[in-house]
Amino acid sequence: MTTSTPKSTPISAPQILHDALGPLRDREQVAARLLESSAKHSFDPDRELDWEAPLVTGKWFWPPELVSLYDTPLWRTMSEEQRMDLARRESASLASLGIWFEIILMQLLVRHIYDKSVTSNHVRYALTEIADECRHSMMFARLIQKGGTDAYPVPRRYHNLARVLKTVSTTPGSFAATLLGEEILDWMQRLTFPDERVQPLVRGVTRIHVIEEARHVRYAREELRRQMVTAPRWEREFTRLNCGQAAKVFSVCFINPQVYEDIGLDRREAVAQVRASGHRREVMQSGAKRLTDFLDDIGVLRGPGRRMWQASGLLA
Repeated sequence: MTTSTPKSTPISAPQILHDALGPLRDREQVAARLLESSAKHSFDPDRELDWEAPLVTGKWFWPPELVSLYDTPLWRTMSEEQRMDLARRESASLASLGIWFEIILMQLLVRHIYDKSVTSNHVRYALTEIADECRHSMMFARLIQKGGTDAYPVPRRYHNLARVLKTVSTTPGSFAATLLGEEILDWMQRLTFPDERVQPLVRGVTRIHVIEEARHVRYAREELRRQMVTAPRWEREFTRLNCGQAAKVFSVCFINPQVYEDIGLDRREAVAQVRASGHRREVMQSGAKRLTDFLDDIGVLRGPGRRMWQASGLLA
């Protein structure tokens, strides 16, 4: 009696990645859970927050330890009033950055669902997230107005560069950029909303944002993990490069240097001290660590893209 030897089936690169990363969660089940959470824990900032209440004298707009110049030689020469004014303006700068990024994110999400089933939970949740981001952008704009400063848009060259990045971005690149814009700010806001030194309105804004962004991060992480398994090799490589470039742009745009001039400081000197600050470097890398650990785990931080992340100062 002869026995036949079964033919071995070649294992594809995506399958190898799948085995290494573990089973992918069902896309529809993930979206269904996120929709359930959205139904229970979504907010209308116009109604939830008391926008008419006066600001509290002596309260910060941002925790001082998260202000860019904290613990620099310039910081030590500044009066308390000047430090608090810088915190107020940096809060406005971060809110402006958040609006810019959320507008980009909404465009990327619409592109992502364009060819997908409109009756799926996955698309329904994407539309739910877009609605969240619309409310967040309006909330941030209202916070800027309440703080009494102008908006601080990103420099024009980066505003235009983002047009290119979002136009050429593939699906995994879009979700990698989504996490870049959400997770670092989320880390800072988690330190802000329980801080009693901070203005109650700012704490309320950051609390709403943290609760709702937790769902957005979960959605983006699950989809990026899936894409890094199923996307063709060229797309994964392009994602690594595109994500690295986005990290460099994001780190440069994080605080608009106009805030320094607006409180009477020399812009070049302030920027130089921020770049040389060990405390600031630690803050930014701590804020990015959960994200960079995840990106490293799923294979995004490799090759030239990893070197771009290191150049951005967000990766140790």
